[in-house]
Amino acid sequence: MALYVPGVCGCCGPLRPRYKRLVDNIFPEDPKDGLSKSDMEKLTFYAVSAPEKLDRIGAYLAERLSRDVVRHRYGNVVIAMEALDQLLMACHSQSIKPFVESFLHMVAKLLESREPDLQVLGTNSFVKFANIEEDTPSYHRRYDFFVSQFSAMCHSTHEDPDTRTRIRVAGIKGLQGVVRKTVNDELQAIIWEPQHMDKLIPSMLFNMQDSEDMDRYQLLESEENPAALAESCFRELLGRAAYGNMNNAVRPVLVHLDNHHLWDPNEFAVSCFRIIMYSIQAQHSHHVIQQVLNHLDTHQKDTPRARAGIVQVLLETVAIAAKGSVGQSQTQKRDLVSLTPEYCILQETFAQCWFFGGNLPDYQRAEVMMFIMGKVPSHYSPVCVCQVTSGFKSKSMCTALPSAFLDPLFSLSLMEDSELRQLVLEILHNIIDRHDNRAKLRGIRIIPNVAALKIKREKISKQDISFMKKHGQQLYRHIFLGCKEEDNNHKNFELLFTTLAVLTIELANEEVVIDLIRVAVDMSLVNEENLPMWTRCAIMALVAAYFNFLSQMIANSALCQHVSKVIELRTLDAPYLLPEHIFRDKCPLPECLDKEDKQLYFLTSELSECLSGPGYNSERLSIPYVPQVTDEDRLTRRKSFVDTISLQVDIMPNSLPDKVCLAEEITFETLKKAIDTTGLEEQERERRRQLMEKFQKAPFEEIAAHCEVFHLWVCLSSLTSVPTLCVQSSPSPSGVNLSTGHPQHQSVPVYEMKFPDLCVY
Repeated sequence: MALYVPGVCGCCGPLRPRYKRLVDNIFPEDPKDGLSKSDMEKLTFYAVSAPEKLDRIGAYLAERLSRDVVRHRYGNVVIAMEALDQLLMACHSQSIKPFVESFLHMVAKLLESREPDLQVLGTNSFVKFANIEEDTPSYHRRYDFFVSQFSAMCHSTHEDPDTRTRIRVAGIKGLQGVVRKTVNDELQAIIWEPQHMDKLIPSMLFNMQDSEDMDRYQLLESEENPAALAESCFRELLGRAAYGNMNNAVRPVLVHLDNHHLWDPNEFAVSCFRIIMYSIQAQHSHHVIQQVLNHLDTHQKDTPRARAGIVQVLLETVAIAAKGSVGQSQTQKRDLVSLTPEYCILQETFAQCWFFGGNLPDYQRAEVMMFIMGKVPSHYSPVCVCQVTSGFKSKSMCTALPSAFLDPLFSLSLMEDSELRQLVLEILHNIIDRHDNRAKLRGIRIIPNVAALKIKREKISKQDISFMKKHGQQLYRHIFLGCKEEDNNHKNFELLFTTLAVLTIELANEEVVIDLIRVAVDMSLVNEENLPMWTRCAIMALVAAYFNFLSQMIANSALCQHVSKVIELRTLDAPYLLPEHIFRDKCPLPECLDKEDKQLYFLTSELSECLSGPGYNSERLSIPYVPQVTDEDRLTRRKSFVDTISLQVDIMPNSLPDKVCLAEEITFETLKKAIDTTGLEEQERERRRQLMEKFQKAPFEEIAAHCEVFHLWVCLSSLTSVPTLCVQSSPSPSGVNLSTGHPQHQSVPVYEMKFPDLCVY
């Protein structure tokens, strides 16, 4: 007969570990009653007193939670997570590490379920955990799963709108929790790796751009509004980004905009980069700008509007970055009617974009200018450079206008686009005008009293003198050829006048003044008949306006009287040769220009007499200006004014001194005759004397032009003589046959050999 011993059947309960009994006690018989507060306090006190038991408490809670999830006992699941949250908040010892692993395992279980309530519950617990500052970093903990799961929740497509919103909000909060938990932990820098950023960033952008339920979202608080919450998380992430992480944070944004075709229209793209620029640290701004520039290079085959959208984003980033720079920014808009409307959008955006460069230091601005000229297409580069050079105040022209920048800039001056040529002139004004005199010179006109303008100027420095000796001919050539373009308009001539005036103010010593006068005289006298009559008259008016300004600037009374006299006669007999008349609408034009009426022209002889005083080498005025021949003349589409075979200078009759006739036509036949030394001995000596005098007094540019033509003749002559050389030998001073190497019976002495003129000294 068996004896009944009370309590034996229930002996298992008292024999269970204490931590399990305490955990079991927090669960009421009816889950609707919620967590038992008194029993929860006992469990918490036990966990704090015996922290080594935390890992076991966590494991046991995880076991119960997993069982309740499978059995759909969601009330007990809520109680278990609440208990976990309270234990996390109360315990901060070293022993909490194993407990956290059990906690994260339980959160993962909830996120994997398909129940929205459980997903939200697990997310809320994770967010509370993310706000806890742990005493020591975790060496092995990874959040890869949570990044993937929260990102998937951000893209929820649940059929119920309210449920969909709840899941998306939970996903965004979860990502925000991951960011807060990882970005400040040096051991968790892995969160910035591309595989995580490629999930995290697009999830935020997806909710920021989703305007399907925007009206309904606006009625929600910011914490329940997916768009507002995603933007807040996006800002927080960017604000925590270090320099080394900037690429991985911005690149997914660009990829997302590409994948969703958000460059045209680009309102959302602009909004995104405004957020980026205002969220990141200021010293990282240039890194974002560089990434957008590089991204633009990858879209060369896109439509102009899509590229314009990217450039507009670049504009916004640059504008925000420029607010922290020193200086004033300007915007410039141009309507290039010669381009298609799409490219006008792109060009206009470029014009606004590069004003950031105007706030850079000079050494950086020079680098930017050369970068633009080398990388940006020729139709856009002048616009950009014009913005970069705005407000340029360089002390030395040598550093402001290096050869690497001047050469490509002047090559643009040969293009068949009047507005591009205008931009080149404006770039020169920005760099050369260091005392802001352009506003006083605005508008091409006869200025009655230049002194009233109060022009600011300084004595030209040695560095600037050296610059003009090295690059002056390039500047003169640009002005000389630029005034003879048939499509020039009023604006072009205004800018040419300003260019001449600014050169005079900033860079003109006595030698440069003579050069500028030579250029101006030949601009008006070498006036091709094939140019339109309006252009020919405009050139004459330009020269009149400049001589009026120059004569007063150098305070030469004789020159002032001569210029005033010519202007008075033009006012009476030829008003169309003055800027106040020719640049008016419907100005009556003559059928031809009367070159015989010398009183209407600025003659070289008169100018030389006016400048015969000390300081000026007036004899150089007798030498006509010949622009240098460069490779651009051969490569450009337009016909160069300087022909490489024939250099002919058309000078007004009797405009040069009678004793020397330098307006000689230099052609192939002329050079051939110059090489032929046959003739009378007296004529030979006279010719050689004139040649020596010419090479002693002629400017370098004229000699260079002469030598280039001669070099061309030598090349042609050498080519034609090749067959003859192959058949017969040539005489040599040593009497040796150059083709066979054997001695010849008849040798030519050195003193009897005939050399070209240019070889004689």
